[in-house]
Amino acid sequence: MTSPILRLDNVSVSYRTRSGIVPAVTGVSLEIAAGESLGLVGESGCGKSTIGLAIMRHLGPSGELTGGRILLSGREMSTLTPEALRRARGGECAMVYQEPMSALNPCLTVGEQLAEVPLAHGERDRAAARRRAVDLLMQVHLPDPRRMMEAYPHQLSGGQQQRVVIAMALLANPSLVILDEPTTGLDVTIEAGIVDLIASLSRRYGTALLYISHNLGLIARVCGRVAVMYSGEIVEAGPVAEVFADPRHPYTRGLLLCLPRAALDKRLHPLRPIRGSIGAPQDRPPGCRFVPRCDHCAVGRCDAGPVALEFDGKQRAVRCLRWTEIAAVDDPPPRERHDEKPAEAVLLDVRGLAKHYEVATKGLGAFLPWRRNRLLKANDNLTFRVRRQQVLAVVGESGCGKSTLARVLMGLETATAGRAVFADVDLAALPVERRSPAQLRLLQMVFQNPDETLNPSYSVGAQIGRVIKKFGIARRRREIRDEVERLLALTRMPAGSATRRPSELSGGQKQRVGIARAFAGNPEMIIADEPVSALDVSVSAAIVELLLDLQRERGTTLLVISHDLGLVRYVADRVVVMYLGQIMEVGTAVEMFAPPWHPYTEALLSTAPSFDATTQGRRTVLQGEIPSAMNPGPGCPFHTRCPRKLGSICENVKPIEQRTSSGRRISCHIPVVELDRITIPSGIVEDLDTRP
Repeated sequence: MTSPILRLDNVSVSYRTRSGIVPAVTGVSLEIAAGESLGLVGESGCGKSTIGLAIMRHLGPSGELTGGRILLSGREMSTLTPEALRRARGGECAMVYQEPMSALNPCLTVGEQLAEVPLAHGERDRAAARRRAVDLLMQVHLPDPRRMMEAYPHQLSGGQQQRVVIAMALLANPSLVILDEPTTGLDVTIEAGIVDLIASLSRRYGTALLYISHNLGLIARVCGRVAVMYSGEIVEAGPVAEVFADPRHPYTRGLLLCLPRAALDKRLHPLRPIRGSIGAPQDRPPGCRFVPRCDHCAVGRCDAGPVALEFDGKQRAVRCLRWTEIAAVDDPPPRERHDEKPAEAVLLDVRGLAKHYEVATKGLGAFLPWRRNRLLKANDNLTFRVRRQQVLAVVGESGCGKSTLARVLMGLETATAGRAVFADVDLAALPVERRSPAQLRLLQMVFQNPDETLNPSYSVGAQIGRVIKKFGIARRRREIRDEVERLLALTRMPAGSATRRPSELSGGQKQRVGIARAFAGNPEMIIADEPVSALDVSVSAAIVELLLDLQRERGTTLLVISHDLGLVRYVADRVVVMYLGQIMEVGTAVEMFAPPWHPYTEALLSTAPSFDATTQGRRTVLQGEIPSAMNPGPGCPFHTRCPRKLGSICENVKPIEQRTSSGRRISCHIPVVELDRITIPSGIVEDLDTRP
């Protein structure tokens, strides 16, 4: 039998802290063969990234391998000399980090950094090293690779930076590549291209892949096996298809119940987040570590002593004493959220809204009086309506103008043209400093990153209380305190959290504070900009349910900006699809996930990661360049990447907006009756199963 590329044998890792030794990982064992792909999943703090760092021996001065062995191609990593370890890193094992800029030197060109890799691993000819780098940039589908070689990292987009890091990891043909959240924050189209690229290169070179992620849809798409971690140990492992179809450990079942499914109705089947959170390593219970959060715990049995990882004699393993008993028990029926039918009254009416930015002419042309500044069209002729108590989702790739629309509505920018009538007031040309307190109160926002909007110097209670006082919800100190406590209780924050500062809270708790602050003024409408994009699935489910519950209880209207189509399918009543500042399609959420589709919508849906059987099929892989927003051309802005392009009409004539009998709007030259006949994406397609 062929020896595995990577073998972890009962590995334990601890960190030295001021409060003592903290055991981060205990007794982890796993193997990855050549050309195989293994997913490592779990919530933040479970030890996933520590495993990756331990393999690379990047634990830092405070981290230490306290037990077990890590074998890479049969050699024990802990016994390598510094010189042998340097050769192993990059040469035999490489790592792709979550944030590409943390791995790229901003002072060196892309070419200089890429050429360093083969030169450090035996290549003597610098010209040959650069040729190898150019060749790999072509393989990762970067446009004009020779120009990219001369660019600095900050001159590239996030997707381009990630492709450069992947190319860097693969330059020395390593036997193992570790990918730590390689696609977090990327658009689904870019994510699809990156994971397909990694899979194809793995098949070509026989590279073993270790994916570290909390994105279960991604793991289902790209991995053959999965290991689920909780509180520093593996609690379940096996083939991806079997584990996700028939989870045995209560924690795995809980993770899957946190995810929106295609068949779920938000009114009848709310998501079920796992209660509580992973405890600190020094506070782990003596028995099963999941006991404090488990609905199937048997007192006196599950908490009596350590639980071993049990193998079934095949490929499945589970760390649970009651998994056979639990398998016969149905999950408790979900509580029903009886939403009232959304009111028909229009709350926000956007008509022909445009936001253009002047971009100064550079070089000698700036001194020529006839050379005008160019216009960047961030939003161009946007038209849609939002009805009261409705959830409208705005989706599209980065740079499509979603956040610009939010800034215009909030008054942080003023529109170049058009109207945005909200509660009988046109906000398009009304900056935030000219809005009355009543207008400010009625429209609030939940931001993607709460750290950027919470003042670290003030307590949570003080920041929420300021909103309550400013908008006249309460005046007296006691009344303000009571309202703060009520809001924190509504957002399910721990008792006493009003006196804590943001630095003392977790990411999910900070987002809850942001939501409490947004609802503090009893707004008519909330704009939520990527509210759960960087959160674990359990925390994400809790935040989503919190927003929907508050919306139902208070009759608030939600405008959700997101690139997570699974989330959009679950929460939205209507969907607006944007591309390069323009609207491609508008319709109900039910309509949007069934043909006919605009070709761009079809591509977004087909590339979205999912483990739903209803979404399995073939998918469109977009290629071609995105036109500049300063010169999108006279025709359809999507024609440069469209797999269904008709010809010159798409390049030169702006598509008409077609309407279906239900009111759905699609801006495309292809007649709706023809789009309705399309059931399988054509053009540039690949099989959905890209697992090596």
